[in-house]
Amino acid sequence: MTYDEQLYLLIKNALAEDIGPGDYSTLSTIDAAAHGKAVLKIKQNGVLAGMQVAEKIFNYLQPNIIFTAFKKDGDKMEAGETAFEVAAKIHTILQAERLVLNCMQRMSGIATLTRKYTQKLNGYKTRLLDTRKTTPNFRLLEKEAVNIGGGCNHRYGLYDMIMLKDNHIYFCGGIEKAIKKAYDYVQTKKLNIKIEVETRSIADVQLVMQTGKIDRIMLDNFTPKKITEALRIINGKYETEASGGINLSNLAAYAATGVDFISSGAIIHQAVSLDLSLKAMII
Repeated sequence: MTYDEQLYLLIKNALAEDIGPGDYSTLSTIDAAAHGKAVLKIKQNGVLAGMQVAEKIFNYLQPNIIFTAFKKDGDKMEAGETAFEVAAKIHTILQAERLVLNCMQRMSGIATLTRKYTQKLNGYKTRLLDTRKTTPNFRLLEKEAVNIGGGCNHRYGLYDMIMLKDNHIYFCGGIEKAIKKAYDYVQTKKLNIKIEVETRSIADVQLVMQTGKIDRIMLDNFTPKKITEALRIINGKYETEASGGINLSNLAAYAATGVDFISSGAIIHQAVSLDLSLKAMII
């Protein structure tokens, strides 16, 4: 499915979860034909994310809304600013409110933390990747928030890249056997996907180099010194990725090794939602 198709399903399911058989608070107090306006107020500094998603949520409920954006995804935001104004049926505004806020607050938190990481990488060739450590059924927007914050997406799921991690290697009977079976599978099935293999020691790296047939080597829980040693062995033959134990305080030290990618689950699972609110306007 395309991004828009996945987003449509996410919105459909999330609204069904929230509204259920009916928004009785709104149905009991507001005339169905009444129209109104609301503004998205920013209450915390950071990086704004979810503007396009918010508009699509309102449009899902009512195609003829008027959505006026004052900022865009990726913009720096400061407390007191207004992100957008929406004019629609009041039922639409009230039924969309919580989903809009949940998405934008979460996405803005991720984009803000990601921006802090990517700023540490300025001047280095290393690119920041996310991981699959995401909230079930919300991966689409969490990974989009990483993009908005300046990071890059690793694989979206188990289907768009082969990653041979420690458990695959253990169950298969070793690195060499796992790589060979994965490579043969890709060739047989004619899959246009890369193969990445996790290594946990210099000995693992040397074994992978002897085996070949992969595209990227993950250096898991290596120190910067060990990564430098590994990169000398790899000598640019394969893409390299550092992972494990990397945070804002040591990110630059890892990037200084010259590794191609640094992956971090923390930019998603450690991100804190930012404070936003949707306020009704009198018209």
